[in-house]
Formats: sequence, structure tokens, C-alpha cells
Amino acid sequence: MRVRVTRRGVAAAVAALVLTGAGLVSAAATGPAQAAPAPAAADPWPPDDSFYVPPSPLPAGKPGDVLRWRPSKPGPSSKTVNAWQVMYLSTDALGKPNAVTGTVLLAKNADPATAPVVALTPGTHGPAFQCAPSKMLSIGAFYEQPALDGLLGAGYAVAMTDYEGYQPEPKTTYMVGQSMGHATLDSVRAAMRLPEAGLSADAKVAVRGYSQGGGAAMWAGQQQPEYAPELKLVGVAGGGVPADLVQVSLSLEGKRGFGFLVYALMGLDAAYPELKLDSYLNDHGRTEFAKMRAGACTADLLLDYSNRKLIEFMAKSPVLEPAWLARIKENKLGATPIKVPVFDYHGTRDDIVSFRQAETLRNDYCKLGVAVTWKTYDSDHITPIYTGNADALQFLADRFADKPAAPNC
Repeated sequence: MRVRVTRRGVAAAVAALVLTGAGLVSAAATGPAQAAPAPAAADPWPPDDSFYVPPSPLPAGKPGDVLRWRPSKPGPSSKTVNAWQVMYLSTDALGKPNAVTGTVLLAKNADPATAPVVALTPGTHGPAFQCAPSKMLSIGAFYEQPALDGLLGAGYAVAMTDYEGYQPEPKTTYMVGQSMGHATLDSVRAAMRLPEAGLSADAKVAVRGYSQGGGAAMWAGQQQPEYAPELKLVGVAGGGVPADLVQVSLSLEGKRGFGFLVYALMGLDAAYPELKLDSYLNDHGRTEFAKMRAGACTADLLLDYSNRKLIEFMAKSPVLEPAWLARIKENKLGATPIKVPVFDYHGTRDDIVSFRQAETLRNDYCKLGVAVTWKTYDSDHITPIYTGNADALQFLADRFADKPAAPNC
């Protein structure tokens, strides 16, 4: 499948999304916002970018506690769906408290008291602040809108994290599973603790996502028994999963998805300050990485950095340094079992997230006794963002209906 992306503004991006189902969005950079005093969580927040600035110091509380909220625009579904942006407490990759933003959504005709909750973990959106999933959603430019619509149409409440670091001075921890899993599980806690949503703390919970979101979903599944044991998790669906960052990066160097490789390096550096990525960059790399952080969304990563190589940006490579390898190892999936049924799917011709490492994850989970339903598609990486939706939605429906899983290990 060939995807064409232009930079003619949000209107063109939304049109491409509606017409092709495969829109990738690029937006113009916005200036930094100033932090404002935090009101009580019971009060709605003003409609400006100060919403995304974490309070400093962070207030005391538990992971998942809502720090602030405000009504939100749920994209094209504004007439049929209620949505709230939230900022909630979570835990970073080093085990320290942080604040993460996200969105809680529920169809207006759904009963919040009985609605199951699905954590929808977004795919790659890019390092710049304006790329945050909640921002893309609010302007109608969320490229996974079909997946979201399917969940809402089924009567599920949706908790959609932005992941760590989307703020006016962005420090996104892209591809850091130890952070993404926490942000995902705490988005569900926040949805259940948001009085305006009216959700039940006893609701059944599932997680689903694709690409970066597929990785986040699996991390949430691995972490849930210890990190959020009170959640009634019944299933995890993840597609295009980047399980092994080393193997994924090998297939990106000099290829179409190179921009995702350098973004992953930036994400690791944001999560683990001792890695000191800047010390490896040459002058051109510092300029380009700063430009990425200021304005690059998914389309820019694909278009502007296609077929490039690390040597263009770095005086020396960090990828074989012991400190980097240790942190990468900490963020490799498959060492811990997921205790609930898993739907794991992947394109056999995936040119961005290696199919071979995805097969390895499936085999690792099977060896650990995970109830994995594995499905492959004869496709590239982009296509299953859409073609996998029906299978993932059916998998979740079966879990909420207490139907027995059909693992095929």
C-alpha cells in the first residue's frame, strides 16, 4: 500500500484521513505556553496549552489520580460522544512520579455505569508538542479514528493516553515500554476516577493498540499484575508490535522508517538522562534533532528522514554503548507473561517494524504460557492500522462477553 502525505495544513490531512483511511498528519509548530496555577481537579481547566504543563512540584497522590480536566472535542464524533481531556499522576521509567495527559471518551447513548473500559494506545505521533494524540483528536486529525469509532460504537468507554512528555517543551519517551505501560494503565485509573465520566471502578478493562500502541498495550499487559492489580483486565490486543528495539532498529537504518529510529533514540534519552544523547551528535545532528522536537509529526518523520543513516547526524553511534544497551534491554518485551488472553497481529511484509522480531515475541509468550491468538496479514506496516480493526474489535468483544479464548500457540 502506498501512502501519500502532503503538508497543506490540517484540513488536507483530515480530508486524506476520511477519504483514504490512512492519513498521516503534519502540523505547524506552536509556541510554548506558560504554566498556570493548578485549580482543584473538580474545576474544568481553561482551553489553552497551559493544560499540558505539569504542576511543579507535583501534588501528592496515587498513580491515576486526576490533577486536572476539561471538556474536549472528540473529533468527527462531537455530536454523539462526550470527551474530557485529563492530566493524571503516573510513574516514569525510573519509578518516579510524573504527570501525563490523555483523553477519556464515551458515547452519549452508552451507560457509563456498565460500560467496559478500553485503553486505546496510540501509534507514533511524533516528538513535537502539537503532535500529541489528544491534540490531533481535538482537531479531527487523529489517524486512528476508525479504531476509536469502533470502540465507542460498541458501547465501550475509551481511555487514550498521550504518553509521557507531551508538553510545550516536549520530552516524549517514545518507545520506552517501562513508561508507556504505566501511562496506559494509569489512563484507565484516571478515567474511572473522573467524576464527570461516571464510570465504574469495577468495570472490565482491555487494552488495544497498533505499532507504538501495540508495544504499549503489551507492556501494560505485562505490568498490570504488579502495577495495577485492582484493574479487572480481561484481554490485550496489539498489532505491529515493536518488541525488540535492537532488531527493529536494524531494519530502519538507511530505510524508509529511519525517522522512527532517531525518534526512538530521543525517547530513550528523555527517559534516561544518563544516556546523554547530545554528546553523540555532530552539529548537523543537533540542528536536525532540535528541528524534530520543534515541529516533526509522523508525516515529517517519514518524508524528511527517509533513507538516511545515523552517521549523518552523529560523531559516534550510541547503539552499542553499554549504558544504551542496558536500557534497551530493560525495554524488550517477552520476558514476563501476560496473564490474560492476547491477540497479537502483524504484517508479513512490514517494512518498518520487523516481522521476524514480532514472531519471536509470539514464540516467547507461548513458551511462558500466555494465551496468544496470533494472526498475520499479507501486508506492509501501515495497512493493518485499518485492516486489523475488525479482528481486534471482535477479540475484545469476546473477552468482555466472557467467551473462552482460542490461542494458537
